[in-house]
Amino acid sequence: MSNIEFKDLTFGYGENLIFDHAQINIDDRWKLGLVGRNGRGKSTLLKLLEGKIITDSSIITDKNFVYFPQLLTEEDLNDEKISSESKNQESHKGDSIESLSVNITDRKSQLTFYLLNELAEFEQWELERELSLLKVDLEVLWRPFESLSGGEQTKCLLAILFLDETNFPLIDEPTNHLDMASRKVVAQYLKKKSGFIVVSHDRNFLDEVCDHTLAIERQQVILYQGNYSTYEQEKKLRDDFELAEDERLRKDISRLKRISLEKRDWSNQRENVAGATFVDKKVAKKQNQRAKAIEKRMGQEVENKEKLLKNIEKTDPLGMNFQPSHHRRLIQFEKFSLAFDKKILFQPIDFSLKVGEIAAIVGPNGQGKSSIIKYLSGNFSGERNGFVQLPQGIKISFVRQIYDNRGYLKDFATENQLDYELFLSNLRKLGMERKQFTKKIETMSQGQQKKVELARSLSQEAELYLWDEPLNYLDVFNHEQIAQLLENSQPTMLLVEHDQAFVEKVSNQIINLKDT
Repeated sequence: MSNIEFKDLTFGYGENLIFDHAQINIDDRWKLGLVGRNGRGKSTLLKLLEGKIITDSSIITDKNFVYFPQLLTEEDLNDEKISSESKNQESHKGDSIESLSVNITDRKSQLTFYLLNELAEFEQWELERELSLLKVDLEVLWRPFESLSGGEQTKCLLAILFLDETNFPLIDEPTNHLDMASRKVVAQYLKKKSGFIVVSHDRNFLDEVCDHTLAIERQQVILYQGNYSTYEQEKKLRDDFELAEDERLRKDISRLKRISLEKRDWSNQRENVAGATFVDKKVAKKQNQRAKAIEKRMGQEVENKEKLLKNIEKTDPLGMNFQPSHHRRLIQFEKFSLAFDKKILFQPIDFSLKVGEIAAIVGPNGQGKSSIIKYLSGNFSGERNGFVQLPQGIKISFVRQIYDNRGYLKDFATENQLDYELFLSNLRKLGMERKQFTKKIETMSQGQQKKVELARSLSQEAELYLWDEPLNYLDVFNHEQIAQLLENSQPTMLLVEHDQAFVEKVSNQIINLKDT
């Protein structure tokens, strides 16, 4: 057993301070979840631990940190380029993990086994043992890594993390390419391991996996004993206490300022009263000096109390431009299924979506969940079987998995006929800083671009919402905002999402796609 100690950790980018004299001590056997608002420093903390960012000796440890997902170069993968049509079909399985580092020249290294062997040292039986625990077919080892689905790639890269017991893994968003079933498998796998930090926006996953939580709050790293739900409960209790304390302090500050002002006004009036004798003025002057001394003392008290005020992070409620339809039923499917090249993606389904209902489509990756959304939006290139009905002329708003939003926000809002004030308001409430408002959308980070896509949908007049994985790249706090909005607004929506807690919270009905 050894420790990882943050000793007076201070770091920032320019004037933007990320950590301010952070102090914490971590047992290297703990299973730690790392949480915090996007942009508050989760990635920075991982880079500091990994040594990608050089700082002073504020982090004291003898651990060997390894980062997930490990980075690969294009040259490491298959030389053949996947056609755009193939990529579209593979997108049902999850996007391939992007790449950057390791040089492999031998052509056999394109096979998954040899590629993984460049990233870590292991015996074949050790790797096969880990892959079996992750329920991965061992034949993937002898296929090109690039040909694997996103979920298979994720599990292969996870499997090599724990082969060396001296490693302390830093696991960044392992659930990104996983469906609900795969998330459960990975959660069970990590539960049996010890000594790692994991970042995930899936609260169920964090609850299942972690025994401690690291929270980045107000430029500090705070340790909570327990999983995400425990952290959330303790944080709420602390925030409620601090809010009450803040309210008391603000009242005290207001009272002190009022008394100070009253003393000053009274003494000034006494000193300047018309017809006052020399003695009266002398007495008034002394009282004025005393009042100024009291004012100075109260000013110091105000300053001290203001220092105690907490900058408590809170999320504001989002708004949406939902227009309830006069149609009673907005979607009707009867014996409906979709196919690619005559290969049926899922067993025929029957369901209807009424006004004010939220239906979630669930099923394994590659089953056709996103294809249903694409079909309803007119972007599906395969074949349809069965019957589907939507009322003519209804206003539909989409959140897409892949989007190409471009230009400045003002022009973008005009082109998409958005309520501009609501659009900007939602972006701010989702955590986008005002300085981002002057940038072109295509230059923003993935998380910021996702917020633009979501805020666009919320700001359009719509009777029906079709949302395809709306939570990708958004933090847990955003998840709560969106869930609260849907509960309050009760829009009509068809939803694809892998976050089980979110689906259970917001949906009225579940459409479970089954293999043919």
